[in-house]
Amino acid sequence: MKLLFFDDFKLGVLKGDQVVDVSSAVQGIPHVGPQDVINAVIEKWNEYKSKLEQAATSGKAVPLSQVRVRPPLPKPTTIVCMAVNYMEDGTRSEPAPINAFLKSPSSILGPGETMVLPDVPATIFEGEAELAVVIGKRASNVRAADAMSYVFGYTNFIDGSARGLPPSGNTFYQMKSRDTFAPIGPYIVTADEIPNPHKRQVKLWVNGELKQNFNTDDMAHQIPRCIEWVSSIHALVPGDILATGTNHRGLSGFQNGDVIELECEGVGRLKFNIRDDLKRAWSRETRLDRQNKGQEGTTPQTSGKHTPAPK
Repeated sequence: MKLLFFDDFKLGVLKGDQVVDVSSAVQGIPHVGPQDVINAVIEKWNEYKSKLEQAATSGKAVPLSQVRVRPPLPKPTTIVCMAVNYMEDGTRSEPAPINAFLKSPSSILGPGETMVLPDVPATIFEGEAELAVVIGKRASNVRAADAMSYVFGYTNFIDGSARGLPPSGNTFYQMKSRDTFAPIGPYIVTADEIPNPHKRQVKLWVNGELKQNFNTDDMAHQIPRCIEWVSSIHALVPGDILATGTNHRGLSGFQNGDVIELECEGVGRLKFNIRDDLKRAWSRETRLDRQNKGQEGTTPQTSGKHTPAPK
């Protein structure tokens, strides 16, 4: 099943290119905001699944193009992002030690919305294409062998990054947790529709040009191990997000006016915009382009505020 929020955060079920309002099936859920609704649906899936199926069958379908799609997880309790979790097409000789970081729930951004690049001296702004796991039940000290039973579903996820902020070494918090830096959606696909999440093609386009194109079979630490490791540190609860990392070779700078599209195979296509009021500019080359030319690091800024002074 494909679950989404639309318009004024009505809960919907996607059927082809149409959405059916199924909010009547969940109207009894006590809630302050929409995250409470989706959390309850996820946690009590065995109770709500048939109700939602029935509502989706009997309800009126509306073309998806006629509604405003919202983030399917508007404010999760926790967003965990796996770090350096790909073998980079075999260019890494061995997996990096398993690692992760937290991203602020306030960084969530919905489909069709706009990521805003802040007035900070980042060397570059990038967005990492990722398949994200949606947690289905409370997970604490879970064994890898049992971990997939804790997965409710999957969604597209972008890990926005403001690279190179000073001071050196003061990195992940100010780089990753900025408002609008976690686009997700357009919906959650339940786990039964994705039999093997470790064999999914992930593609990201910038203004229609394919930049990232990799398969989740390149993941260094697979989802069961990630859940095992994260849940050994702190509990995950229904509706939490575990982003599984990216292959960095296709990353390139996000810039003012860009239209970004991400498609994880079987999980739909997420589309959003970029706004930079400073209109800073970078070359359109990817990290792989630079590596092929024998150049190190990310492409340098070419114009606009915070452009480094010539050496």
